Amino acid sequence: MPAATNKTDLLAAFDKDLAKLRKTLDGVDEARSCLSTPEDQTTIKGVIAHRTHWMGMFHVWYEDGVAGREVHVPARGYKWNQLKEYNASLYARGNETPWAGLLSEFESACDKLRRFIEAQDDVTLYSSGVHPWTGKWSLGRFAEASGPSHFRSANSYIRKVLRTASRG
Repeated sequence: MPAATNKTDLLAAFDKDLAKLRKTLDGVDEARSCLSTPEDQTTIKGVIAHRTHWMGMFHVWYEDGVAGREVHVPARGYKWNQLKEYNASLYARGNETPWAGLLSEFESACDKLRRFIEAQDDVTLYSSGVHPWTGKWSLGRFAEASGPSHFRSANSYIRKVLRTASRG
């Protein structure tokens, strides 16, 4: 799916991809949230904790940038090639959190990101150079990577986990 290039398309992708993920999550209870694939052991809980965290990081980056503070992308003390190590702690935290709490945090993060996108205009979201910390990407592309793109990958992974579990 091509990246959105305007607010309208970004919101459409957000709503569509989140609806698909929510539909998949409707069939997940506390017991099923602990399932993973044999290959990587990442649980459904871990995936939702991970996606929630990265939506929150988007706001940290944005707020630091607007305030003129140094923006630590992807995270303070980490480079993009160190994400496996960084994400391991997110997955572990997710595994220790009750499913209902994770879903509540996830929904709050989704609502906050969607409200943020709604409050912006196309110039803020898609003009280059408006937010130096985004590099070659626009702010809208960062928002898409933190929301809809993550919703799509989470949905694919969770569906795979659920298919694997139903066969076993």
